[in-house]
Amino acid sequence: MLNINKKLQILLLLPLIAVQIKCGSSKSMASSSGKAESWITTTDETSKLKKQADLVFTSETNSNQTIEVDPSQKFQTIEGFGFSLTGGSVQAIMKLDKAKKEALLQELFSRNDDAIGLSYLRISIGASDLNEKVFSYDDMPEGQTDLKLEHFNLGPDLNDVIPVLQDILKINPNIKIMGSPWSPPVWMKDNGSSKGGSLQPKYYAVYAQYFVKYIQAMKSHGIVIDAITPQNEPLHPGNNPSLLMLAEQQADFVGNHLGPTFKAAGIKTKIIVYDHNCNKPEYPLTILRDSKANPFVAGSAFHLYEGDISALTTVHNEFPNKDLYFTEQYTGSKSSFENDLKWSVKNVVIGSMRNWSKNALSWGLANDEYYKPFTPGGCSTCKGALMIDQNQNIKREVGYYIIGHASKFVPEGSVRIGSDIVGNLHNISFRTPLGKIVLIVENDGASAETFNIKYNQKQISTSLNAGAVATYVW
Repeated sequence: MLNINKKLQILLLLPLIAVQIKCGSSKSMASSSGKAESWITTTDETSKLKKQADLVFTSETNSNQTIEVDPSQKFQTIEGFGFSLTGGSVQAIMKLDKAKKEALLQELFSRNDDAIGLSYLRISIGASDLNEKVFSYDDMPEGQTDLKLEHFNLGPDLNDVIPVLQDILKINPNIKIMGSPWSPPVWMKDNGSSKGGSLQPKYYAVYAQYFVKYIQAMKSHGIVIDAITPQNEPLHPGNNPSLLMLAEQQADFVGNHLGPTFKAAGIKTKIIVYDHNCNKPEYPLTILRDSKANPFVAGSAFHLYEGDISALTTVHNEFPNKDLYFTEQYTGSKSSFENDLKWSVKNVVIGSMRNWSKNALSWGLANDEYYKPFTPGGCSTCKGALMIDQNQNIKREVGYYIIGHASKFVPEGSVRIGSDIVGNLHNISFRTPLGKIVLIVENDGASAETFNIKYNQKQISTSLNAGAVATYVW
């Protein structure tokens, strides 16, 4: 039998328990019977990530096609959405006066109401083809080598990329950063050129130390590199800079050199292999099947200039314990807002997420009105998410809205949940760490579509113009 004190404690706790139960039930009811906010971008550009009137969940039924969101189906945890912060992107941003620059960085990287909350950046280790000139972090006079990496330094990045990254980290200290090299130092290559050629096996161990020095040097400036890829587009040696690195070579480099060197140095940075097109899933599979390389590999990264986005699922199905990343897709200077919006949201944002990717990144964040800078032989048609001209005017290009429809609403730590693809309505849904539900829909059809969004036995009815993109949040 309970004593008086225990009875009194229980009686005092009962109202508190009742309040907790009531609060818990009202929270779940709010999701299913409350309102959904929505933001829409249309192909005619009359609405660009523009907030619409709230939609109300009801018990009413109709014969519309229905997207049902099912939070009981849980898939991958999301690490972020964003762009490559190229050297050229930084130079464009640094043209702005102090107030404009600060306002732009807040808009891009904060979680303020008027911001898009970018949460993942990819940067080049040394120069990419969207730098004004080619460089590595250990350039030597022709004919000379630096086996002890005594001349290693972050070079031009000390003047632009690193200060801007430090500014970004003040706004979002948790932003994920991935580093990718376009080429090793020329003296390590078999052709003595920044363009093409292969890494000589005799320099594999030195190159592994080069990555360690890079990660440590960035950390000394307060910048944590969460992941690296051994080579950007290893099957595209025609860019400047670039490198040909076959799958067997990358497996050897990772399994016998980079992985063990990271382990010995206590480096926790993830190693993500491949970092190229979806037409060659056999490339990362070759590395993941390698018994020496596999333990050091956290996942594989893809682009979509060739192939089908389902290649990510091909890799996932064989190695479900290894992560997938989508690390680059450009928007071109000669393509339309309409075509890029439809294609990239369908494939890069929705497609990558439905195929297990933990992130979705577009290519360059910014450039000038001439799509510069780029290296001799680099990409002259790559359109950044922002165009910043000589007069400090900022134009938000289609890439800003492609990624913004996800980054603004789906923070790091969100979990992809179930949702049906219905007819032309391609979509993806998430539960955020704060318990919000986010649904992104792209109407891939040739005419407007009316449809329902069903959640927890309630639904809203809405419509979306041909080619338009909407994000719904409740």
